[in-house]
Amino acid sequence: MKQKTSLISKLLAAPHLLWSAIFIVVPLFVVVYYAFTNADGAFTMENIYQLKDYIPTFLLSLWYGLLSTVICLIIAYPFAYFLTQFSNNSQRIMMLLVMLPMWMNLLIRTYSWMLILERNGILNKVLDIFGLASENGFLNSGSAVVLGMVYNYLPYMILPIYTIMAKLDSSVVSAAQDLGCNRLQVLRRVIFPLSLPGVVSGITMVFVPSVSTFYISQKLGGGSFLLIGDAIESQFQSANNFNLGASLSLLLMVLILISMAIMNKFADDDTGGAIV
Repeated sequence: MKQKTSLISKLLAAPHLLWSAIFIVVPLFVVVYYAFTNADGAFTMENIYQLKDYIPTFLLSLWYGLLSTVICLIIAYPFAYFLTQFSNNSQRIMMLLVMLPMWMNLLIRTYSWMLILERNGILNKVLDIFGLASENGFLNSGSAVVLGMVYNYLPYMILPIYTIMAKLDSSVVSAAQDLGCNRLQVLRRVIFPLSLPGVVSGITMVFVPSVSTFYISQKLGGGSFLLIGDAIESQFQSANNFNLGASLSLLLMVLILISMAIMNKFADDDTGGAIV
Protein backbone atom coordinates (compact mmCIF):
# COMPACT_ATOMS: atom_id res chain seq x y z
CA MET A 1 0.00 0.00 0.00
CA LYS A 2 2.86 2.32 0.88
CA GLN A 3 4.59 1.63 -2.44
CA LYS A 4 1.34 2.33 -4.31
CA THR A 5 0.96 5.66 -2.50
CA SER A 6 4.58 6.55 -3.32
CA LEU A 7 4.01 5.72 -6.99
CA ILE A 8 0.87 7.88 -7.10
CA SER A 9 2.76 10.76 -5.49
CA LYS A 10 5.50 10.52 -8.11
CA LEU A 11 2.96 10.46 -10.93
CA LEU A 12 1.19 13.51 -9.50
CA ALA A 13 4.54 15.33 -9.23
CA ALA A 14 5.56 14.39 -12.78
CA PRO A 15 3.85 17.35 -14.52
CA HIS A 16 5.52 19.76 -12.12
CA LEU A 17 8.92 18.18 -12.70
CA LEU A 18 8.40 18.24 -16.46
CA TRP A 19 7.34 21.89 -16.33
CA SER A 20 10.41 22.77 -14.25
CA ALA A 21 12.70 20.92 -16.64
CA ILE A 22 11.29 22.59 -19.75
CA PHE A 23 10.96 26.16 -18.50
CA ILE A 24 13.73 26.39 -15.88
CA VAL A 25 16.48 23.80 -16.31
CA VAL A 26 16.62 23.75 -20.13
CA PRO A 27 16.79 27.57 -20.51
CA LEU A 28 19.61 27.66 -17.96
CA PHE A 29 21.58 25.12 -19.97
CA VAL A 30 20.96 27.15 -23.13
CA VAL A 31 22.29 30.32 -21.43
CA VAL A 32 25.40 28.48 -20.23
CA TYR A 33 25.95 26.97 -23.69
CA TYR A 34 25.81 30.34 -25.47
CA ALA A 35 27.96 32.00 -22.79
CA PHE A 36 30.85 29.61 -23.43
CA THR A 37 30.63 29.33 -27.22
CA ASN A 38 31.13 31.64 -30.18
CA ALA A 39 28.94 32.25 -33.21
CA ASP A 40 30.22 29.01 -34.77
CA GLY A 41 29.37 26.94 -31.69
CA ALA A 42 33.01 26.39 -30.68
CA PHE A 43 34.04 26.59 -27.03
CA THR A 44 35.55 29.94 -26.03
CA MET A 45 36.19 32.08 -22.97
CA GLU A 46 36.15 35.32 -24.94
CA ASN A 47 32.61 36.18 -23.84
CA ILE A 48 33.64 35.85 -20.20
CA TYR A 49 36.74 38.00 -20.75
CA GLN A 50 34.58 40.76 -22.25
CA LEU A 51 32.57 41.03 -19.03
CA LYS A 52 35.28 43.23 -17.52
CA ASP A 53 34.17 46.00 -19.90
CA TYR A 54 30.74 45.95 -18.22
CA ILE A 55 31.90 46.21 -14.60
CA PRO A 56 30.79 49.89 -14.31
CA THR A 57 27.40 48.89 -15.73
CA PHE A 58 27.05 46.09 -13.18
CA LEU A 59 28.05 48.40 -10.33
CA LEU A 60 25.57 51.07 -11.44
CA SER A 61 22.81 48.47 -11.69
CA LEU A 62 23.60 47.13 -8.23
CA TRP A 63 23.63 50.67 -6.81
CA TYR A 64 20.28 51.58 -8.34
CA GLY A 65 18.78 48.25 -7.30
CA LEU A 66 20.06 48.62 -3.74
CA LEU A 67 18.92 52.24 -3.48
CA SER A 68 15.45 51.41 -4.78
CA THR A 69 15.18 48.46 -2.39
CA VAL A 70 16.17 50.55 0.63
CA ILE A 71 13.67 53.29 -0.25
CA CYS A 72 10.92 50.70 -0.73
CA LEU A 73 11.74 49.16 2.66
CA ILE A 74 11.71 52.55 4.40
CA ILE A 75 8.27 53.29 2.96
CA ALA A 76 6.76 49.79 3.16
CA TYR A 77 7.67 48.77 6.71
CA PRO A 78 5.94 51.58 8.64
CA PHE A 79 3.05 51.46 6.15
CA ALA A 80 2.54 47.74 6.76
CA TYR A 81 2.87 48.21 10.54
CA PHE A 82 0.30 51.01 10.79
CA LEU A 83 -1.98 49.18 8.38
CA THR A 84 -2.27 46.28 10.84
CA GLN A 85 -3.58 48.72 13.46
CA PHE A 86 -6.77 49.39 11.45
CA SER A 87 -9.91 47.30 11.37
CA ASN A 88 -10.11 44.29 9.05
CA ASN A 89 -12.39 46.08 6.59
CA SER A 90 -10.04 49.07 6.40
CA GLN A 91 -7.10 46.74 5.88
CA ARG A 92 -8.82 45.05 2.95
CA ILE A 93 -9.59 48.40 1.32
CA MET A 94 -6.03 49.65 1.80
CA MET A 95 -4.51 46.46 0.40
CA LEU A 96 -6.83 46.70 -2.58
CA LEU A 97 -5.52 50.21 -3.23
CA VAL A 98 -1.93 48.94 -2.92
CA MET A 99 -2.55 46.13 -5.40
CA LEU A 100 -4.62 48.23 -7.82
CA PRO A 101 -1.63 49.63 -9.81
CA MET A 102 -0.36 46.07 -10.28
CA TRP A 103 -3.43 45.32 -12.38
CA MET A 104 -2.06 47.67 -15.05
CA ASN A 105 0.83 46.81 -17.31
CA LEU A 106 4.27 48.05 -16.26
CA LEU A 107 4.64 49.80 -19.62
CA ILE A 108 1.53 51.90 -18.99
CA ARG A 109 2.64 52.81 -15.48
CA THR A 110 6.08 53.86 -16.74
CA TYR A 111 4.62 55.94 -19.57
CA SER A 112 2.42 57.68 -17.01
CA TRP A 113 5.49 58.77 -15.07
CA MET A 114 7.02 60.08 -18.28
CA LEU A 115 4.05 62.42 -18.64
CA ILE A 116 4.32 63.48 -15.00
CA LEU A 117 8.09 64.14 -14.96
CA GLU A 118 8.62 65.78 -18.34
CA ARG A 119 9.27 69.51 -18.70
CA ASN A 120 5.60 70.29 -19.35
CA GLY A 121 4.41 67.60 -16.99
CA ILE A 122 2.09 67.85 -14.03
CA LEU A 123 4.87 67.93 -11.43
CA ASN A 124 6.75 70.76 -13.06
CA LYS A 125 3.55 72.81 -13.48
CA VAL A 126 2.69 72.42 -9.80
CA LEU A 127 6.23 73.38 -8.73
CA ASP A 128 6.13 76.35 -11.09
CA ILE A 129 3.41 77.86 -8.88
CA PHE A 130 5.96 78.05 -6.06
CA GLY A 131 8.84 79.04 -8.34
CA LEU A 132 10.53 75.67 -7.98
CA ALA A 133 10.05 74.32 -11.49
CA SER A 134 12.96 72.68 -13.28
CA GLU A 135 13.93 74.16 -16.63
CA ASN A 136 14.34 70.73 -18.24
CA GLY A 137 11.90 68.79 -16.10
CA PHE A 138 12.78 65.74 -14.04
CA LEU A 139 12.81 63.20 -16.85
CA ASN A 140 16.04 61.60 -18.16
CA SER A 141 17.73 61.55 -14.77
CA GLY A 142 18.93 58.96 -12.30
CA SER A 143 16.34 60.15 -9.80
CA ALA A 144 13.58 59.46 -12.32
CA VAL A 145 14.88 55.92 -12.86
CA VAL A 146 14.96 55.22 -9.11
CA LEU A 147 11.50 56.77 -8.72
CA GLY A 148 10.16 54.50 -11.44
CA MET A 149 11.65 51.43 -9.76
CA VAL A 150 10.26 52.39 -6.36
CA TYR A 151 6.79 53.06 -7.73
CA ASN A 152 6.59 49.85 -9.77
CA TYR A 153 8.06 47.51 -7.16
CA LEU A 154 6.84 49.03 -3.87
CA PRO A 155 3.78 46.71 -3.66
CA TYR A 156 6.13 43.71 -3.75
CA MET A 157 7.75 45.01 -0.58
CA ILE A 158 4.49 45.86 1.18
CA LEU A 159 2.68 42.57 0.57
CA PRO A 160 5.08 40.09 2.27
CA ILE A 161 5.76 42.40 5.22
CA TYR A 162 2.06 43.05 5.79
CA THR A 163 1.24 39.35 5.44
CA ILE A 164 3.71 38.45 8.20
CA MET A 165 2.66 41.30 10.49
CA ALA A 166 -1.05 40.53 10.10
CA LYS A 167 -0.42 36.98 11.37
CA LEU A 168 1.60 37.96 14.45
CA ASP A 169 0.27 36.63 17.74
CA SER A 170 -1.12 39.60 19.67
CA SER A 171 -0.46 37.79 22.95
CA VAL A 172 3.29 38.16 22.36
CA VAL A 173 2.89 41.91 22.03
CA SER A 174 0.72 41.99 25.16
CA ALA A 175 3.35 40.02 27.05
CA ALA A 176 6.04 42.50 26.03
CA GLN A 177 3.89 45.40 27.21
CA ASP A 178 3.21 43.64 30.52
CA LEU A 179 6.97 43.33 31.00
CA GLY A 180 7.36 47.10 30.68
CA CYS A 181 8.14 47.61 26.96
CA ASN A 182 6.81 50.78 25.38
CA ARG A 183 5.53 50.81 21.77
CA LEU A 184 8.97 51.56 20.31
CA GLN A 185 10.59 48.75 22.30
CA VAL A 186 7.84 46.33 21.27
CA LEU A 187 8.43 47.25 17.65
CA ARG A 188 12.20 46.90 17.90
CA ARG A 189 12.47 43.82 20.13
CA VAL A 190 9.40 41.80 19.20
CA ILE A 191 7.67 42.82 15.99
CA PHE A 192 10.76 43.43 13.86
CA PRO A 193 12.44 40.06 14.62
CA LEU A 194 9.16 38.24 13.97
CA SER A 195 8.57 40.14 10.72
CA LEU A 196 12.11 39.64 9.43
CA PRO A 197 11.16 36.75 7.06
CA GLY A 198 8.68 39.09 5.37
CA VAL A 199 11.34 41.79 5.14
CA VAL A 200 13.80 39.38 3.52
CA SER A 201 11.13 38.18 1.10
CA GLY A 202 10.24 41.76 0.19
CA ILE A 203 13.88 42.72 -0.32
CA THR A 204 14.33 39.76 -2.66
CA MET A 205 11.16 40.55 -4.63
CA VAL A 206 12.23 44.18 -5.12
CA PHE A 207 15.99 43.87 -5.55
CA VAL A 208 15.92 41.15 -8.22
CA PRO A 209 13.69 43.00 -10.75
CA SER A 210 15.28 46.36 -9.91
CA VAL A 211 18.82 45.24 -10.64
CA SER A 212 17.80 43.55 -13.90
CA THR A 213 15.28 46.10 -15.24
CA PHE A 214 15.75 47.72 -18.62
CA TYR A 215 12.47 49.31 -19.73
CA ILE A 216 12.23 51.72 -16.79
CA SER A 217 15.79 52.97 -17.29
CA GLN A 218 15.24 53.40 -21.04
CA LYS A 219 12.06 55.47 -20.72
CA LEU A 220 12.68 57.45 -17.54
CA GLY A 221 16.44 57.71 -18.01
CA GLY A 222 16.26 58.61 -21.67
CA GLY A 223 18.99 56.13 -22.54
CA SER A 224 21.54 58.12 -20.51
CA PHE A 225 21.86 55.41 -17.88
CA LEU A 226 23.01 52.04 -19.20
CA LEU A 227 22.04 49.34 -16.73
CA ILE A 228 22.86 45.67 -17.08
CA GLY A 229 19.35 44.91 -18.30
CA ASP A 230 19.82 47.48 -21.07
CA ALA A 231 23.16 45.93 -22.03
CA ILE A 232 21.64 42.44 -22.24
CA GLU A 233 18.65 43.68 -24.22
CA SER A 234 20.89 45.52 -26.70
CA GLN A 235 23.06 42.45 -27.27
CA PHE A 236 20.04 40.33 -28.13
CA GLN A 237 18.00 42.93 -30.02
CA SER A 238 20.46 45.29 -31.71
CA ALA A 239 23.87 43.63 -31.86
CA ASN A 240 22.51 40.08 -32.37
CA ASN A 241 25.36 38.88 -30.18
CA PHE A 242 23.58 36.12 -28.31
CA ASN A 243 26.84 34.79 -26.89
CA LEU A 244 27.88 37.98 -25.11
CA GLY A 245 24.28 38.58 -24.06
CA ALA A 246 24.17 35.09 -22.55
CA SER A 247 27.42 35.67 -20.64
CA LEU A 248 26.03 38.93 -19.23
CA SER A 249 22.82 37.12 -18.27
CA LEU A 250 24.84 34.34 -16.63
CA LEU A 251 26.84 36.76 -14.50
CA LEU A 252 23.69 38.65 -13.52
CA MET A 253 22.03 35.37 -12.56
CA VAL A 254 25.03 34.42 -10.39
CA LEU A 255 24.98 37.80 -8.63
CA ILE A 256 21.26 37.50 -7.98
CA LEU A 257 21.64 33.96 -6.61
CA ILE A 258 24.44 35.12 -4.29
CA SER A 259 22.28 38.02 -3.06
CA MET A 260 19.33 35.71 -2.46
CA ALA A 261 21.53 33.21 -0.60
CA ILE A 262 22.81 35.97 1.69
CA MET A 263 19.31 37.26 2.40
CA ASN A 264 17.99 33.75 3.01
CA LYS A 265 20.83 33.21 5.47
CA PHE A 266 19.61 36.19 7.47
CA ALA A 267 16.07 34.82 7.36
CA ASP A 268 17.24 31.41 8.60
CA ASP A 269 19.18 32.91 11.46
CA ASP A 270 16.34 35.18 12.63
CA THR A 271 13.15 33.24 12.26
CA GLY A 272 11.73 34.12 15.62
CA GLY A 273 11.24 37.06 17.91
CA ALA A 274 12.09 37.42 21.54
CA ILE A 275 11.74 39.97 24.28
CA VAL A 276 15.29 41.01 25.14
